Amino acid sequence: MMVTAAAIRQRLRAGDAVLAAGLAMVAVQLVWKYELVRQTYFRQDDFHYLIRGLRSGFTWDYLMWVDVGHLLPGGFGISWAMARLGGYNEALAHTLTIALQAGASLALLRLLWLLFGARPAILVPLGLYLVTPMTIPSLSWWAAVLETLPLQLALPMALSSHVLYARDGRVRHLLAACGWIGFGLLFFVKAAFVPVLLFVITVGWLRPARRRLWPAWALYAGILAAYSWVFFTGLYGSVQLNDSTQTPRLPSAGVAGEFAWILATRALVPTALGGPWEWRPIGDDYAMAATPEPAAWIALGVAAVVVGVSVLYRRRAWLAWLVLLGYFLLADVVPVLLGRIELLGPGVLGYELRYLAATAMVLAVVVGLAFIPLDGEERPWSRRSRPPARLRWAWVPLAAVVTAGSVWSVAAYADRPLGRTARSYVLTAERALAQVPEGTVVLDTYVPPAVAAPAFFHEYALHSSVLSVPAPRPVTWVWRLAGPVRDPLTFDERGRLRPVALRGLTIPQGASCVPVGGNEVRFPLPAPLRGGDWTVQISYLNAAETTLSVRLGLGRAEVTAGRDLGRTFATIGGEGDHLAISAAGPGACVGEVRIGVPVPDDTGAAVPPQPVEG
Repeated sequence: MMVTAAAIRQRLRAGDAVLAAGLAMVAVQLVWKYELVRQTYFRQDDFHYLIRGLRSGFTWDYLMWVDVGHLLPGGFGISWAMARLGGYNEALAHTLTIALQAGASLALLRLLWLLFGARPAILVPLGLYLVTPMTIPSLSWWAAVLETLPLQLALPMALSSHVLYARDGRVRHLLAACGWIGFGLLFFVKAAFVPVLLFVITVGWLRPARRRLWPAWALYAGILAAYSWVFFTGLYGSVQLNDSTQTPRLPSAGVAGEFAWILATRALVPTALGGPWEWRPIGDDYAMAATPEPAAWIALGVAAVVVGVSVLYRRRAWLAWLVLLGYFLLADVVPVLLGRIELLGPGVLGYELRYLAATAMVLAVVVGLAFIPLDGEERPWSRRSRPPARLRWAWVPLAAVVTAGSVWSVAAYADRPLGRTARSYVLTAERALAQVPEGTVVLDTYVPPAVAAPAFFHEYALHSSVLSVPAPRPVTWVWRLAGPVRDPLTFDERGRLRPVALRGLTIPQGASCVPVGGNEVRFPLPAPLRGGDWTVQISYLNAAETTLSVRLGLGRAEVTAGRDLGRTFATIGGEGDHLAISAAGPGACVGEVRIGVPVPDDTGAAVPPQPVEG
């Protein structure tokens, strides 16, 4: 059939309109998501990555450390650079996030254009990816951004290059596909499944000459073999933050099945249809899906109808949905089963949308394959039935409902403090350290769990670590109070510095001090103390400097006590109903004794007086 010049011009004009609409959709999405991203701040793993980047050289060992199953040399490289470019640089982090999101969105538009041509139908899977709340929690967590967004960029770019190679056999397209696979592997282990996607889509839909693709399969296999060696070497050799190494093992079948079911029915399917509609807050700055049970079952019903309709009319639609199921099981379920499922359990991790962020890209491609004929495809519809004309616009009300639900879900997620609490705490603490004199003694404690959980990050959750980025502060950090420390300070729950007080017991000595020499003097406690680490504050009036020996049960510590009037501290582990003190040399005269746990003195002056607003 001869194509006229007018027909060609009409197709070009239609293509221009589709491209313009796609670009407009991407732009609107970026503005919409930036409103969420700009509210976020660094949290949890983010501090760990930046602190570790500041402390480390740009070495192979630094880049190839496997963090609980996560190998991301690209993310560690960015963290290393950011730690030296202002530390907690929100503007840089937000800019990079939106740039990656823009790249991923445009890459998907290009892929859909290559696969299906310049037809308006491609705007449907594009719009699904742009609006789905499946990607939203990962956008609010910088460590998740470093993994998921580069993969969301690499996946469609690798597939586009592979499609072009399958069509014309040019080596540059093959090298580009390999490059994008390698780029994805720099950031996320899930990129190892991209070649699997390329293979299945090639066999199911592209069907090029077999001889042409053997170089591709060989190169892809070589990349995966090299990556597997690096990954598993690092996995078994990397020392984790709890000073142990990893030994991956699968949980019981019951736990695995429960996790897969919850993640599919309460996270994947509802968010693909605009859910979860409700969220389960994890602190102020993060949330997991909390899909209401009735809504989850309705979503499963709608999904079943959508899949059934596609399988009825579209050839190989069943294979498209099988691709999504396979990717979900291999890339989303299995890594969690091997890594963290025993730590928190399926009842928690099954609602974590962060595991599904990159799956949103796969979902968009699968929806396209399940409903839209490929560009130039000869027999796209089933031999038994062809979609009637009345179904041509059946997707419109569903798309409207999904879009409305997505906007509602994202708005509900953003309707929380997000990064304001952590930002306020860190900025207040930084200002406090800038306002105290150089050399001030600060009792090093853990930041609040909402900033960085000590149970997971250990020393990286200490104030001295979190506040060392981008440069150490000119104060004296102490882990325990020992000796005649003058006016020690510690951080309160808002990030302000206050004088240290001891919460516990006080042993008053009346009008005069008690002489103490080489023999122990027992000071009865107002109440017995159970076993633990206790800080003792001893007031004294000495004629000369001496050394005090302090004992609580079997715990003992020796500290210096200066001349004249003063106080000294000792930290000991023990239990009992009395405190025994002795002194070397000239002895000492002991006044009031306090024993307990160091806490910020709420009655003392705060530095700064008011917290910095987040």
